[in-house]
Amino acid sequence: MFISDIKRVVEQVSRDKGIDRDILIKALEEALGSAARKKFGNKVDVEVQYNETTGEIEVFQFKDVAEVVTEPDLQISLEEGRKLDPECEIGDSLGTKMDTATFGRIAAQSAKQVIIQKMKDAERDAVYAGFIDRKGEIINGIVQRFDRGDVIVNLGQTEGILPSREQVPKESYRQRDRIRALIMDVLHDTRGPQIILSRTHPEFLVALFKTEVPEINEGIVTIMGAAREPGIRAKFSVASNDSDIDPVGACVGMKGSRVQNVVQELRGEKIDIIPWHIDPAKFVCKALSPAEISRVIIDEENNSMEVIVPDEFLSIAIGKKGQNVRLASKLTKWHLDVISETRYSSAMQDGYDSLLSLPEIGISLADALYEKGFFSVEELSKASMEDLTQIRDLTEEDAIQMIETAKAHLLSMDDVEETSGEALSNGADDDHEASDGPDEPKASEEKSIDDENASGQILPPDNEGSDPIDPQE
Repeated sequence: MFISDIKRVVEQVSRDKGIDRDILIKALEEALGSAARKKFGNKVDVEVQYNETTGEIEVFQFKDVAEVVTEPDLQISLEEGRKLDPECEIGDSLGTKMDTATFGRIAAQSAKQVIIQKMKDAERDAVYAGFIDRKGEIINGIVQRFDRGDVIVNLGQTEGILPSREQVPKESYRQRDRIRALIMDVLHDTRGPQIILSRTHPEFLVALFKTEVPEINEGIVTIMGAAREPGIRAKFSVASNDSDIDPVGACVGMKGSRVQNVVQELRGEKIDIIPWHIDPAKFVCKALSPAEISRVIIDEENNSMEVIVPDEFLSIAIGKKGQNVRLASKLTKWHLDVISETRYSSAMQDGYDSLLSLPEIGISLADALYEKGFFSVEELSKASMEDLTQIRDLTEEDAIQMIETAKAHLLSMDDVEETSGEALSNGADDDHEASDGPDEPKASEEKSIDDENASGQILPPDNEGSDPIDPQE
């Protein structure tokens, strides 16, 4: 044997790598079979067996007993066969033990490569089987090294990778730092680490609260959804199956101890805990807190809501760079359009005036259309005859005529806008042609004003052009 004490080696590798012993023995048998065929050719009938008693892998070559030997590698004469087995007959198959030491260096190297590859495959299978059921769990590890922005994490028996896209932007890591992350995915056929980790996934936030809040593990409190902008802010909604337990209070904990532990793990990420509600409109109002909501208009067909807020709460509802409404939209899974009361009232008045601009519509009919949800000529043009006939004193002919008139009005408005746009464009071209020569002094006048602005003599007010103050900050 070119591998001494094979039994001890098999047991040690099985223990260190966590690979089943039978898998290792099978890999060795296939490797020696490959080495034998490498040495003597593919036609050779070879069988490899592991001897439990001696701890040795034995290789046997089988040949058929024949009267006339035409293929020496596969056949043996009756005379030679009787020397091995006196009772053999023509057609029997006789096996002789081969000396593995005669396989040679090339065959041994081939066997070594087969063994290494089989061990890698077996180790990969063992890692996959051990972690595939742990997807969605939190795992602890130690930062081992960095590879093109990715963090390679030592998880004990194997390595995991924290890709750059799954890292919180403001976080930095050093070698030997301890790290907690979510097992996002487990890959089977891949080179490099098989365990994909994440610290930005919303499920990481959910898993952290599961470790901190016993009521969640017990099923009393249920997490209904979560949305994150990693490192900045997060929202997640909770509901309680027990009327005596406040789901928000259970997640916050005594003096905020539970939620603070999660915030500390997320390096200061702000967390809003929202009570879930079965009514989508009320749920959206709670998700947009602390902003006050005046009214909500639901469009179930497009899965969207128009949220009207008082003017003073517009910046609060939208949040810094649209953060609050964006997270609320992700959490509620509704498209949200937040507008102020002033803008909403102006849009409604313009729509009402557009209805009155049609010759067939008077004030009373406009009010009736308004009550039925037709707030403008555009909405009226998209109405069906069945919808309009539900309005009092309207016949089918009146409804059809009204829809056609609304469509014609919209087309005429589009033509007017196109004509005015072309006129403005032509006027701009004429001004450009006229300014090619004679207006140079005007340019100098404009330059003098710019110079005054630059020197500080003519300045805008202090608050002009500045960003609105975000009450959340």
